[in-house]
Amino acid sequence: MARSSVHNIDARVRVAERRWEYLCATYLPLAVEDSIWRHHRPANAKDPDCGWKLHISATVLNAVSILKRIAPVLVREHVQFKAARSLAEIYRLNSGLHYNYTQIGKVITIYPCDENQAILLATQLHLLTLRFKGPSVPFDLRFAPGSNVYYRFGAFRRLHLEQANGRRIAALNAPTGELVPDSREEAKPAWVNDPFEVNTTARRKRRGVPEVPFRVVRALVQRGKGGVYEAIDLRTNPPQRCLLKEGRRNGEVAWDGQDGASRVRNEGCVLSALSACGAEVPEVYGAFELGGNYYLAMKYIDGQTLHNYLIALQRRLPLTRVLDYGIQLATFLSAIHRNGWVWRDCKPKNILISRSGKLSPIDFEGACPIDELPALRWGTRGFISPYAPGDLDNPGLDDDLYGLGAILYLLITGRVFDAAKPISIPQLRPDMPAELVEIISPLLRAVSGKRPEAKTIATRLKTILKAKNRGKAIRRRLSSNERMRRINLAGSMAA
Repeated sequence: MARSSVHNIDARVRVAERRWEYLCATYLPLAVEDSIWRHHRPANAKDPDCGWKLHISATVLNAVSILKRIAPVLVREHVQFKAARSLAEIYRLNSGLHYNYTQIGKVITIYPCDENQAILLATQLHLLTLRFKGPSVPFDLRFAPGSNVYYRFGAFRRLHLEQANGRRIAALNAPTGELVPDSREEAKPAWVNDPFEVNTTARRKRRGVPEVPFRVVRALVQRGKGGVYEAIDLRTNPPQRCLLKEGRRNGEVAWDGQDGASRVRNEGCVLSALSACGAEVPEVYGAFELGGNYYLAMKYIDGQTLHNYLIALQRRLPLTRVLDYGIQLATFLSAIHRNGWVWRDCKPKNILISRSGKLSPIDFEGACPIDELPALRWGTRGFISPYAPGDLDNPGLDDDLYGLGAILYLLITGRVFDAAKPISIPQLRPDMPAELVEIISPLLRAVSGKRPEAKTIATRLKTILKAKNRGKAIRRRLSSNERMRRINLAGSMAA
């Protein structure tokens, strides 16, 4: 990866953030402490308690342009509105991980004073933002096909309803005067009519949904870039269970312009290439596109993630299990590196453990050829080397090897390695063999540079495991001999 590419993206991010800050200072001067939102003005007595909210979807790439276009219109209408305080917060919103899944796409929220203003603004904002793309807002209604304007009926003021278990939930006033739940998973309560229906029916064309040979059983993961589902493949006799991975169009668009759909499409290509090289990766059953989203059907692997397995443990892993897992992971990395690929997301959440103890790496959205690294870095903090990409000769390879070391450290100590405050393995687990510590330490070294190859790590771990097993066999044999000696002695005394 060229240093210039990395620096170009960094410069682009800084410029965009400064522009967003300027627009917020101009149109959204009210910053609430400990809030991700900036508001146009304080709430006043004339503002309604509830009504039709308008949400304008955006990505980090086009949020500046969208706010610059619509803010003057909203100011002229004297309507209250808010937006995320930074582009970094917009990315977090759209990921569906840092905040509630229902917040995806809700980058700018408008609070019209009545239905007429809501319809007028929705029409204007639809035309102003029509050429821009953004993620779909979960559970909201879309103003028109292809529109960036979404709407739902909800509370404008913060009201809460206390349930029988003491939990407080968001609420709004019903016509009866009582407080009712304000569910983000419903676009409107049953007692409210949709005033946009008349205005949008003419533009809405119902399209038949293409028949696909997969039936979703349940959602396993939901986030901004897409979902992962347990499904049934109806093409086989009998139908077989499979995993269906969804990449959403415009979902979690990053600074490199890639969205969920493009990343899952890339994963399909990667899995095919790795499988052809002999690497043990999930088998791909098929792929299709639906509504602009991309779907990948894969073999269902029955197991749990290494992350969940470690959380459920009541005690530390025995050394033999650590070595076994380490050998499996290092062998896999060695195989893909040998064939010119890097994973770029080696972490416990991307490793499944079967009941027999076999590790199965999953999630290859960010994987790529070693010599074709994208400018945007990929991976998870704690399992990628703590250096700027431009400081490394091959950051993808370096991150894979660092991830291997971080996972071995976690398996031994039960802690995620913190490069800023490193704690040595002997401090946390003194019973570990010195030769094992000597293998892991170079993988987590404090300075950037060449780390030991995965093949070397696998070989050295196998040597330790063989010595461990040989020692166990000798102890068992000695123990067996001792038992026989005592049995013979007891027999002699009885005689």
